[in-house]
Amino acid sequence: MKDIFGRIAVAMTELTANQEFLEFNRQLGRYITKHAYRTFFRFEAGKDIVAGALYHKRGKYARPFVHSAMMAIIFFAITLGPKFVQASFGAESVRSDAVSGASVLGISLDSMGIVTLESEKPWNQVSEYTIKEGDTLSSLASKFGVSIESVKWANTNINWQKMKPGVVVSIPPVTGVVYKVKPGDTVYSIAKKLQTDAQGIVDFPMNTFSDDETFALVAGQTLIVPDGVMPDEAVPTAPNIARVLTPDAGSVSATGSFAWPGFGRITQPFRWYHKGVDIANHDGGAILASDSGTVVVSGWTNSGYGNHIIIDHGNGYQTLYGHLSVISVVTGQRVSRGAVIGQMGNTGRSTGTHLHFEIRSSGGNLDPLGYLK
Repeated sequence: MKDIFGRIAVAMTELTANQEFLEFNRQLGRYITKHAYRTFFRFEAGKDIVAGALYHKRGKYARPFVHSAMMAIIFFAITLGPKFVQASFGAESVRSDAVSGASVLGISLDSMGIVTLESEKPWNQVSEYTIKEGDTLSSLASKFGVSIESVKWANTNINWQKMKPGVVVSIPPVTGVVYKVKPGDTVYSIAKKLQTDAQGIVDFPMNTFSDDETFALVAGQTLIVPDGVMPDEAVPTAPNIARVLTPDAGSVSATGSFAWPGFGRITQPFRWYHKGVDIANHDGGAILASDSGTVVVSGWTNSGYGNHIIIDHGNGYQTLYGHLSVISVVTGQRVSRGAVIGQMGNTGRSTGTHLHFEIRSSGGNLDPLGYLK
């Protein structure tokens, strides 16, 4: 009998120990999961605060932040790069060959007959081009996709009637003026002087400012002014006026055609870095739905549009209306073609009262000037 009770006691002890071990693991898992979730949500909250602060300061702290990140990347590349290369390819693979010419990973470039090719024009800066036999002013403009006047304005010291091969000329990245900032200049005074819109100068991705909140400039810096016109060659033209559409009474089905969303003049057209058109009016005015559809976005965004609206037209197209001062619709609301959805404003990354208007499709953004009627 004693042996039987002893065995039962041992079995109960082992069962209790197993249960305690399972309970311990369960509690440990709950503890780790709880603290992991807490850490994750705290990180996300902190990230949102930092991102919001950077945006509302319009990039005031973005430059030091990016520079610090780049310095960290360079540091790790310098310290860990050689070790990684040696570990991947071996120390003998990366070497210089003074006798047979340059070699990469033991392969002679001289023996392969590799030659240096002329690079394409940089998309974001003024480039230099050496004139060749047969080149003309018009052929250069056509080759680099800019206007003839833009090439002339970037090379005021060149006599194009006596242009000879071997002469080095400057090529601007876009049609417009390459402008050297003078003391006292602002984006607004430069835009007025060169008969263009300040928003176009701000939107060009490689133009930099000493203060991204006020778009301050430094005397001597080079500024790309898209669509700018030199004062002595400016030709007055009639402004491109957007027509206000009379709403279609009771229409809530998309027509497939797009009406002008506001009244004003086109100050900036569609480009690869500017996915819509800007319609400016100093006095503001009503913003109309370009076609019937459902409002899918209505409110503020940190992406630069400020107060904005996006309408889904249900036929594969969406339209966006940015920089509004007043929003008159809510998400989920059905609107008819020509209905008032807001008021033109100057919110977000904007230099003046205007509407930024986009037409979006499944294949990407479309040039609104080819679709507005």
